[in-house]
Parts: sequence; structure tokens; C-alpha cells
Amino acid sequence: MQLKTFIRQHRNDWNALEQSIRTLHKRRNINNNTIDQFEHLYQKATQHLSYSQTYFPNEEVTGYLNDIVARAHNLLYTTERSSWKQIQYFFSTKFIGLLLNQWQAVMIAMLLFGVGGLASFLAVIHNPLHINAILPAETVQNIADPSVLKSNGNASNPSLMSTQIMTNNIQVAFLAFAGGITFGLLTGYVLIYNGILVGALAGYFWNLDSSYTFWAYIVPHGMIELLAIFIAGGSGLLMGYRLFVPKSFSRLYQLKVQTIHSVQLLLGTIPLFIIAGLIEGFLTPADLSLEFKYGIAFITVLATIAYMVIGHYLLHRKPLQRASI
Repeated sequence: MQLKTFIRQHRNDWNALEQSIRTLHKRRNINNNTIDQFEHLYQKATQHLSYSQTYFPNEEVTGYLNDIVARAHNLLYTTERSSWKQIQYFFSTKFIGLLLNQWQAVMIAMLLFGVGGLASFLAVIHNPLHINAILPAETVQNIADPSVLKSNGNASNPSLMSTQIMTNNIQVAFLAFAGGITFGLLTGYVLIYNGILVGALAGYFWNLDSSYTFWAYIVPHGMIELLAIFIAGGSGLLMGYRLFVPKSFSRLYQLKVQTIHSVQLLLGTIPLFIIAGLIEGFLTPADLSLEFKYGIAFITVLATIAYMVIGHYLLHRKPLQRASI
């Protein structure tokens, strides 16, 4: 059976199963017929998933079927969880699964950021006056004094600074995510533009022979912060790609499905932004040695890797729940 024929013959059953899942989640108008129909549709979907995994293993429909089967499975066999357990499951397992499923998009987001950063860095070290064309005038004035890193940190209210930083970074991440609706064009712009800003600053302090100091004030929070922005940007890029290349589904359907996954990934980055904001507000400006600040950055990298490894392990202990919603 060809892929298009397979989808056309069974799409109505899949839509009906999704509707049954929504009905049972709302716990409204539930009777024996509703439950019987749900179980029947679930059994059919598991058969369709098995067939699709055999004959269309690399097609998008296989991932879609795994998704709805996992949701139906959880509804049938998983006992009701407390809110805390739901949160724990999301951050310990589900978020990692969603991230692994679109790691390519996250890498592309990182590449776009890096291209912008490298271009502005080379431009500024080649001609320091380029900094005036790249950065806002207020920013240029603030960094005119090489001691700005320490003076600004000591003069700021750490609590207020931390809150402002978290708010700003979450706004950037949300804009990168929401830019997916523009076929990913706005997302690409946000990533490249923010890369240009960081690259220009790096070039400026390079010319002052202060790179070691500059990066000591960037990497402690920046490693986590940038990861969160890349995840949000990757979500937006993937949404844009699904709109460009809907394959066997309509663009509206692809937008609906990918938006759900992307919103979940965006929610998963919020703790990362909180951690980065706390580090940037309290530890980065503190009167600590530069080596200690680099040590903090190293610890954040190790902690992130450990989180991913543990999440990957838990994910493979619960393979059927990976794509659940």
C-alpha cells in the first residue's frame, strides 16, 4: 500500500481517536459507548502504527501515529498523576524526548547565532569603529570604560537585575519561537541579530585585550542561557519548516501539531532562564575571581550534560511515553 493511500484510508479513524482523547480528558459526556469507541479506535491505531513502522519507518505519519497511540495509552493505563508528578515527568523525561526529536533544528539555530556572532566579531576587530554601527549608541557609551563589567555589576541591585535579565531573555526566546509563524524568517533574524550583538561585544573587548575578563562575565550564565535560546529558536525554525514542507498533511494541521510540541519545548526552557538569570544577577557581578566564574561555567555545562544523559536514560525506560502530549 502506498503512503498516500494508507493515510487517506485511515485518517478519519485517527481524527476520531484524537477527538475521543480530548473528550475523555475533559471528562464530559462520557458513557459506556464513548469508552468502547475509544478502546476500539485505540486498538486500530496501534495496528496502523505497527504497519507504518514496518513499511514507512522514516515517514512523518509514523511519528504522528506514535504520538496519538502514546496519548491514548497513557489515558488507558496510566493512573492519574498528581500535579507535582506531572511536572516531574515533564522535566525528567518528556522535555528531553521532545528535544532529542528536533536536535537538528536546535543545531541550525546555534549555527545562525554563530554566523551572526562571527561576522560582527571579525568586523569589529578589523575596524573598531564598526562597533558604532552595530550596537545601539547607549550600549556603546556604557562599554566605553573598560572597567564597565565590574562597575555595572557592583552598582546594580542583584534582585532587580536578575528579574530584568530573566524577563528580557524569555522575551527573546518567545520571539524566536513565535517567529516560526513567519515561515521561520523572523526566528532566523532574531538568532542572527542576537549573535551579532554578542560578537560585536566580544570583538570590542578583544581589541582592548580584555577577552579573558569579558568572557568570565558571560559564560557563567551564558552557557545555559544560550542553550535555552537555541531550543526556542529551533522550535520556531521547525515550525517554519513544517509550513514550508507540509508533506502529506495540510499546513494548518502541521502548524497545529508543531505548535503544541514547540510550546512544550518553550515551557521547558523557563527553568533554564531562571537559573541563568539568578547566576547573572547574583554570581556574575559578584566580587569573585575570574577563575571562580569560569569554574561556575564549567559546572553549569557538566550539570546540563548530566541532565541530558539522565533524561535520555529515563526516556528509554518509558519508550511509549516519549511522544505523549
